[in-house]
Amino acid sequence: MNQYINILLAFVGGVFLAMQGGLNAQLGVQLKNPLLASLTAFFFSTLFALVVVVISIKNIPNASQLWSIPKHLWFTGALFSVIGIGLYYYTIPKLGISTMISVGLFGQLIFSAIAGHFGWFGLPQEPMAIKKIVGLITMVIGILLINKV
Repeated sequence: MNQYINILLAFVGGVFLAMQGGLNAQLGVQLKNPLLASLTAFFFSTLFALVVVVISIKNIPNASQLWSIPKHLWFTGALFSVIGIGLYYYTIPKLGISTMISVGLFGQLIFSAIAGHFGWFGLPQEPMAIKKIVGLITMVIGILLINKV
């Protein structure tokens, strides 16, 4: 797929994540519990994902493929997702959506730069370069400007 299409899809994905964060934070306020909002969001996300999988799946993994997957991969991503999303829903009403998303994105960028540098999670190594460091510093300046600090 064309790299520009991938960049556009990543941008749209970011917009959708900000939208879901704002909407589900409102749900958390209405329910008076951000974790209940997370549970609701994950429940419906599961239903939506199930529909897409049923429509689009070509090959169902066999039992040996399923057993060969390291056990921690079945739940650790979900655990971090629940914690991260729960924190989004908790902090958006307190900080505002632009503050939460900008600070949250900064956390993602810092961690991904470190994880990429060392090739964590079996992903390709992306060595830290001066351009990346300047970009991260620029991001900090942008967050400070967004939040009028």
